[in-house]
Amino acid sequence: MSYDEDALQNELIRDEGKRLTPYRDTLGNWTVGIGHLLKRGEPRAQITERQCLEYLIGDVVDAEQKLDSILPGWRNHGDARQRALVNLAFNLGWGLKQFVNFLNAMERKDYASAGRHLRASKWAEQVKSRAPRIIHMIVTDTAWEGV
Repeated sequence: MSYDEDALQNELIRDEGKRLTPYRDTLGNWTVGIGHLLKRGEPRAQITERQCLEYLIGDVVDAEQKLDSILPGWRNHGDARQRALVNLAFNLGWGLKQFVNFLNAMERKDYASAGRHLRASKWAEQVKSRAPRIIHMIVTDTAWEGV
């Protein structure tokens, strides 16, 4: 079962924002588009809508590959849960590996526990409004309908 890619793109735009001009993120990293960290050699210049979409597609593939390594059964969860997991991997990268209790709960399909572990994390404090949306999707396997 694969997830709704259009819904994921909209959720990432909501959670990451979209800026065609490079800026420094909260950690001071040069970023552009929809949360794309500029790598060495990538120009710090205005990008087009097409470049923005290409960066996003590549970054989503990268997040999926990280999930394949970190939580191999991630595609066995429902649509909204898969999108939430890709969103987490997009946001945290390899840092998601540190969420051992959350990952164990996901493997057991104990979604209430997984939600509690995310809610209690430093990540939840740092990402503010993103956390309740992701947690809701993990716990209920339904899209966030709030703001």
